[in-house]
Amino acid sequence: MDTLRKILQFLHYHQPSSRGEIAQGINFEGSDASLKRLITASVQSGDIMVEGKSRATRYRLSAQAHLLMPLNLDTYFQQEIDERQVQTSYNFELIREQIPSVRIFNDDEVERLQDLQAEFSRHISELTENEYRKEMERLGIDLSWKSSQIEGNTYSLLETERLLRESKTAEGKTKEEAIMLLNHKDALRFILDNPDYLQVLTVGHIEDIHQLLTKDLSVDKGIRHRRVGITGTNYRPLDNEFQIREAMQDMCDLVNSRNCVFEKALLALLLLSYIQAFSDGNKRTARITSNAILMANGYCPISFRTVDSVDYKKAMLMFYEQNNLYAFKQIFIEQFEFAVREYF
Repeated sequence: MDTLRKILQFLHYHQPSSRGEIAQGINFEGSDASLKRLITASVQSGDIMVEGKSRATRYRLSAQAHLLMPLNLDTYFQQEIDERQVQTSYNFELIREQIPSVRIFNDDEVERLQDLQAEFSRHISELTENEYRKEMERLGIDLSWKSSQIEGNTYSLLETERLLRESKTAEGKTKEEAIMLLNHKDALRFILDNPDYLQVLTVGHIEDIHQLLTKDLSVDKGIRHRRVGITGTNYRPLDNEFQIREAMQDMCDLVNSRNCVFEKALLALLLLSYIQAFSDGNKRTARITSNAILMANGYCPISFRTVDSVDYKKAMLMFYEQNNLYAFKQIFIEQFEFAVREYF
């Protein structure tokens, strides 16, 4: 790991810190002048902020670095749940102050995504309406399977295809597993039939999608009004219904304010999961909502078919616990590329 990254990672967990504390924390073996130059470079690049003067000078991460700096998932999750230094409560500044000040995708990432979107546009321009529908059905089967698998559904991809195409349930599986998959099909069909539904994101639209995904399942409808825990983390979402609804509205306002469609889709995917507005089905709702935003703007939807479920969960937990979205952003980019190349 290079020294600059060591400095940023140290500050991520120890801020504000003096130059001496940074040197000791990363076991820096160079001169104080060398360390000062490295920190100054990070200040100029916008990764580090300076507080105070002279001996009182302290350094902390900028919102940009806090949200976007690379953090190693494997190293992070070597620590057990109670050993990790995490933000256990909802961060009220995240949606209102930190994310609005940051550009999520850098120039190279935007260029890569836009090139892929252009490729998608070329491909679908050559398809008939029927051919496009068939490709969307294939992507929808994969998305229904993977989205449900991430939530513990045990249907295989082949069993999912048989269920969604032929309405034949698999032996040894529960009724609830089949309902979960069929609800995905219904939600995706609704989005496909109403492609501009999420041109503007609203709390009501999100609740509608959640209701489609949880139909006939033992899940409370609407914004929850009691506490909810998340397996594998000490992060605890808001438990006040009015604060939850306010957070949802803040999220909608943030998503609607962004010009970049990729940012809209990624932020909806992450923040709906982070807020946990419903008693269950939050991540499923987030994945369908994110895809509905992409489709409302004529962009390629994402199936997440090749993402490892554990990697997905780890990247999401990193966002819950550290508000760092670097790992999940890489998943988003990789899965968008896969969708363009695989389906269209």
